[in-house]
Amino acid sequence: MADKNDSVWELMNLLFRAHPWHGVSCGDRAPEEVTVYIEMTPTDNVKYEVDKGTGLLKVDRPQRYSSVCPTLYGFIPQTYSGELSAEYCRMKTGRPHIVGDRDPLDICVLSEKPIRKSNVLLRAIPLGGLRMLDGEEADDKIIAAMVDDETFGDMRRIEECPARLVDRLKHYFLTYKQAPDAVDKVCEITDVYGREEVLEVIRRAQEDYRRHYPDIRARLTAMLEG
Repeated sequence: MADKNDSVWELMNLLFRAHPWHGVSCGDRAPEEVTVYIEMTPTDNVKYEVDKGTGLLKVDRPQRYSSVCPTLYGFIPQTYSGELSAEYCRMKTGRPHIVGDRDPLDICVLSEKPIRKSNVLLRAIPLGGLRMLDGEEADDKIIAAMVDDETFGDMRRIEECPARLVDRLKHYFLTYKQAPDAVDKVCEITDVYGREEVLEVIRRAQEDYRRHYPDIRARLTAMLEG
C-alpha cells in the first residue's frame, strides 16, 4: 500500500500545482535555512498576496501611498502565527492580550539581484526580525538573505545587515497602511531581534502550523486507503 500511495503522490505532483502555503515544504534545513514563496518585489506598486483558498497569487490592493517594499517579500510555507507564536510575543513584549494573526510567517529577503518576478520560490538564511504588532496581533517580519547571493549570501546575523536598510524596512511597515494625517498608529515595531530569536520564532510558527493543520498528506492517504 505504501508503494501505491507514493505513486499517487508522485502523480499528483506531476498533474497539479502545489499550494504555496500547504503544498511546499519549508525546507529540510529549517529553521536555519528556509524555503520562501515570493509574493512581492521592490518594483511592485500593487500589493499581491496568496489567496488562501486557491493558492493563486491575487491582487490585494494598490499600494495606498508612495512607499514600496525595499526587498523581496513573501512568506515561509507551512508556518502559522498561532498560539505558540503569540505566547512568545507576549513574553517578549509583556503585553498579555497579543494573539497570532493566523497567517503564514512573513519574510523579507535581501538580494543584490534585481528579481522582478513574484510567484517564485527561493532559499534564504534568516538573520533576524522585526517584532511587529498590527493592533493586538503578532505580525513578525523575518529578515533573511538569499542563499548564494553575491552581496548578502554570506551574512548570518542581522548585525551584518546595513543599518539603513533595516531602517527602510521598519519605515515601510510602519507607514504602508498609514495615512499622512493619521494620528493613531496602525502598526508598531517593538524591537529588532537577532539570529537566536528568529530561529525560535520560526520553530514556533512551524509547530503552530502542525497543530492547526494536521498532516495533510496523512489525511489524504487515509482517504485513499478508505
